[in-house]
Amino acid sequence: PGRRHRHFPSRHLVGAEAAPAGPAPCARPACPERRPAMANNSPAVANCQGQQAAQHLPGAVPPVQQPLQSGGPKPAASGKQGNVLPLWGNEKTMNLNPMILTNILSSPYFKVQLYELKTYHEVVDEIYFKVTHVEPWEKGSRKTAGQTGMCGGVRGVGTGGIVSTAFCLLYKLFTLKLTRKQVMGLITHTDSPYIRALGFMYIRYTQPPTDLWDWFESFLDDEEVCRRG
Repeated sequence: PGRRHRHFPSRHLVGAEAAPAGPAPCARPACPERRPAMANNSPAVANCQGQQAAQHLPGAVPPVQQPLQSGGPKPAASGKQGNVLPLWGNEKTMNLNPMILTNILSSPYFKVQLYELKTYHEVVDEIYFKVTHVEPWEKGSRKTAGQTGMCGGVRGVGTGGIVSTAFCLLYKLFTLKLTRKQVMGLITHTDSPYIRALGFMYIRYTQPPTDLWDWFESFLDDEEVCRRG
């Protein structure tokens, strides 16, 4: 009694850390490092990745987005597709000679009687009943004595007179802005050669010169008689 006891560590723990009591825990396999997803080595993906990387470079210019290409047919420049007939040249004067146009616009027949006609068929009927020639001036209304060349010829570009019914109706057709179907109806009409004549004159004044052969070719051998003046 009263004697102090000295405790010595176990022999197998001398010089080593004491192991915790209880059974040793099971060894867990080390968690494998998370690997990055496998890169896609296809050319399209590589190109896309290269463009994205290039956008982040200082001073890089963003790629230009290409517009979508339409797969539909493009309309011809001369308007050969569809029923709409585009006009060539001056869309106000119909490419008429200024003196002829001035006489048309000041004509009581154009300003009063033709003003009442509102439809294509009404104008066609008027051509049938009123037109007897396709000269620009009424016969005997111009003084051409002593004039030569274009001033004295039948083209009527030198001095004025009474503008013809045919040219008044021709300009009236122009104000209606005819469709392709309507023009074809004029040049294939069977009731009067003057209806056809004004149809060809409409084409001559309003359509591109490069298209005239396509319009006229099948009619070059036409034998129907039309009085010029």
